[in-house]
Amino acid sequence: MNQMTRFSPLPSPDMPDADVCWDAFLRRDRAMDGRFVGCVITTGIYCKPSCAARHPKRENMTFQPDAAAARAAGFRACLRCRPDEVGRDRVAVERAIAFIEAAEDVPLLEAIAAHAGYAPHHFHRLFKRETGLTPAAYARGLRAARLKEALGREESVTAAIYEAGYNAPSRAYADAQAHLGMTPTAWKAGGRGATIRWRTVESSLGAMLVAATDKGLCRISFGEDGEALHARFPQADLQPADAALDAMAARIAALVDDPAGGADLPTDVHGTAFQQAVWAALRAIPPGETRSYGEIAAAIGRPGAVRAAGTACGDNNLAVLIPCHRVVRSDGSIGGYAWGLDKKQALLAKEKGK
Repeated sequence: MNQMTRFSPLPSPDMPDADVCWDAFLRRDRAMDGRFVGCVITTGIYCKPSCAARHPKRENMTFQPDAAAARAAGFRACLRCRPDEVGRDRVAVERAIAFIEAAEDVPLLEAIAAHAGYAPHHFHRLFKRETGLTPAAYARGLRAARLKEALGREESVTAAIYEAGYNAPSRAYADAQAHLGMTPTAWKAGGRGATIRWRTVESSLGAMLVAATDKGLCRISFGEDGEALHARFPQADLQPADAALDAMAARIAALVDDPAGGADLPTDVHGTAFQQAVWAALRAIPPGETRSYGEIAAAIGRPGAVRAAGTACGDNNLAVLIPCHRVVRSDGSIGGYAWGLDKKQALLAKEKGK
């Protein structure tokens, strides 16, 4: 039962070192757009990392933290990738997010786009590109997170529903099923009425807890057991694994040594819109590779929310399947891991074939 992740503006991460910048250009890594710009000495232009233009030779390229620094150094913006628009688009998305958060109800797309200064259809695509979610999905996730908080604070479910900004219980119950995995009443009662099947399974890194609702996997962890699951959902109906969960548990244990599998396993994890976007970005990291917390924040269109991205990684309920172990600090140090740094180091070593 995680606290809602807030979206307070945070300082942008430091510009990566030159080798990381060059590698981002070679990969045309869109996730790095907005983190820095590349300046081509021979042409006098600066580009964003995802620019589709032909790459110059390495010795003809330098890097600056942003467009202003590049212009101050005498470079001009590329007319093909339009690097200055990255900042404008992200400012517009920030304005839209603030507008959504301040609204009492889910605002219409037209109102959000007008507030951001864009046409509705164009802004719909822009917002999804920057955050991984549509404006409506973002707003629903935010309101569901508020409902979760209110359920823990208000004396009655009805009061929590209206405190979260819902005009009618029906919409609240629909959102709760999608984002909490159970009705508001069941959530407030510690999972009462929800059935969760579970078991422990041995992996090459030790015992793992695997639990699932009828919709999919809701908890995968190292070193936990039924008591830990009961502490999370004290009123849920905890049942032993059936054949379907036994099969999923075997696949989960195998992921420790063969991380390429498991993409088709059903999941039933719930979080804020920001958390969901971070978890989707984690699943996009190929086995054997790592990303920094700053790169994850940039990948979901929130380059300044590095600390919030780290918190969302820590809130991950599905160890290995959602590979938060592939995220490290920008200086290359290993960072944290909910199930112990020894597990994180072992997982990374296995994926790199060491």
